[in-house]
Order: sequence, then C-alpha cells, then structure tokens
Amino acid sequence: MNNAHRKTLAAIFSRPTQAGIRWADIEALVIALGGEVDGKREGSRVAMTLNGVRAIFHRPHPKPDTKKGAVDAVRQFLSNAGIRP
Repeated sequence: MNNAHRKTLAAIFSRPTQAGIRWADIEALVIALGGEVDGKREGSRVAMTLNGVRAIFHRPHPKPDTKKGAVDAVRQFLSNAGIRP
C-alpha cells in the first residue's frame, strides 16, 4: 500500500465524514488491500470483495467525487472486512 492509498484510507475513516474523495482512489485502495472490484455490473453499480466481505456500491456520476453517505458505506464495508487506518 503506497502513500496515496494511506491518505485515502485516512480520509475514509476521518470524522466528520469527508465528501469529495475520488471514487477511483477508493477502488484503487480496495485493490491495493488485496480486494477485487467488479465494475461489469448493471448501470453504475460496482461490486467489491475484500477479505470475504462483499458489497455493492454505485459509482458517482457525473462528477468523480464521492458523497458523504457513500463514504460512510465504504467505511462500514472496510470495517466489516477488518480494515482499520
């Protein structure tokens, strides 16, 4: 995991919840942690699997930045997969 991934992880777990984290950075973080990202889903849906935990998210559009609710969901997904900053 490189420094950019560490910054993304810290941003996801920061309180209060940050908006504006780039979705591509979140996908790159999951892959760097050994997870899988399956973007070949219906519409803007993305399936992520990490440490046996699976979740489905919607890619933000038209802007690449993630809203607070989605960041909360990603934080919960990472916590369920045993990931902490």
